[in-house]
Amino acid sequence: MMNVSASRVPRHRWIVRLLLFVALAFGLFLLTTCWQVVHEAGKQELHSADAIVVFGAAEYAGRPSPVLRARLDHAYDLFKQNLAPVVITTGGAAADPSFSEGGVGRDYLMHRGIPERDLIAETQGSDTAQSAQRVAVIMRTNGMHTCLAVSDEYHVFRIKRLLQREGVQVYVAPRSGSRPHGALARMIAVLREAVSYLVWKVGIA
Repeated sequence: MMNVSASRVPRHRWIVRLLLFVALAFGLFLLTTCWQVVHEAGKQELHSADAIVVFGAAEYAGRPSPVLRARLDHAYDLFKQNLAPVVITTGGAAADPSFSEGGVGRDYLMHRGIPERDLIAETQGSDTAQSAQRVAVIMRTNGMHTCLAVSDEYHVFRIKRLLQREGVQVYVAPRSGSRPHGALARMIAVLREAVSYLVWKVGIA
């Protein structure tokens, strides 16, 4: 007569080994992604493109937050270097429906002196992935194929992959000095970006 408990032992071990393999594979993938996030953050690909795309951050009652203002100022400098003829600002409305990140960004750059005809605002995206999709539509509609992506240093890795999936050729131009201060804060920021990318990657697989 077969010993039932004995037959369960190999199966139990097989399940444990499988779980360990999955955990190790996920950990390796996560570590690799973290390295890619940091590696991309160190790039400054100042290349001529069809558009400069500024990814949004918080705005307060129609005024850009310090983070958003720094991104916009960096985009302004790139525009003045004649690296692209158009600036696209992104981001929808948050708690206050009267203002959107994209609209506030456009107005800020217009007040800095960029002509309105050279500005496009994407105002519906609720997160980075949605903004990337909508930017790609805007670019295709206007016959654009390449862009300089502006955001914070740890953010541009994910942005580049999101836009590349939409068929856009992307050069990254993160604003300098945008990494968090302190080793722990940087570690958390990198891990957050890596996890966000992996969640998106699994969602489209």
